[in-house]
Amino acid sequence: MDEPILTMQEREAINGGRWFNTLSPSLRHDILRCAYVKRFLDGELIAARGDPPNEWSAVAKGAVRVSSTSLAGKQVTLTYVEPGVWFGEIAMFDGERRTHDAYAHGATSLLCVARKDFQKILAQHVELYEALLRLQARRIRNLFGLVEDLNTLPLRARLAKQLLHLSRSYGVPCLANASETRIGLQLAQEELAQMLGASRQRVNQELKSMERELAIRIEPGGLVVCDRSALLRIAAAEN
Repeated sequence: MDEPILTMQEREAINGGRWFNTLSPSLRHDILRCAYVKRFLDGELIAARGDPPNEWSAVAKGAVRVSSTSLAGKQVTLTYVEPGVWFGEIAMFDGERRTHDAYAHGATSLLCVARKDFQKILAQHVELYEALLRLQARRIRNLFGLVEDLNTLPLRARLAKQLLHLSRSYGVPCLANASETRIGLQLAQEELAQMLGASRQRVNQELKSMERELAIRIEPGGLVVCDRSALLRIAAAEN
């Protein structure tokens, strides 16, 4: 469902995005002026592999689950796009079709810019070229970091780093104890395992070990980070 405006909370998520808030006021204004809002229900398909590149988007609410399908037909979760993050710009440049499936994770709102408007903004704001290059450079650095971790760190350390990332991106302070952080992203252990390139059984074992160490707490509704310092020590100790 398309709606013309963002809610106040959604606008705060967009304006507070690490990349977007570095742009000049005039560029931000022109992007927002051309943009429109799309809202999706939990699990609804946003874009399918092979779709034409029609839009450049940012998550304003919820999350986007990016996935692929194995040869056996199993859907594999690769990553989640969090509020304030823009995605899809590569296809805006090369015109190639989408390479992965994207689904709404929870009630999700996207701020979208049509490809023709994206190209007009590029023509009017040379600044956007450099800004997008910086964005891609950061993502490439992160990708190399993930590859390095996968090849050099044990699962325990990679899991600790992933939990720290999720708590930063989706953390909500617990009402009963402000020092604890609930990971607001509802994530099945199978999906967490897929993101780490490990089996669900091994991830479950490591989570239970961290729970015994009082670093986290496993609840029916998700995970709670009880001791961030403990997770930092686990991630650092294995380096």
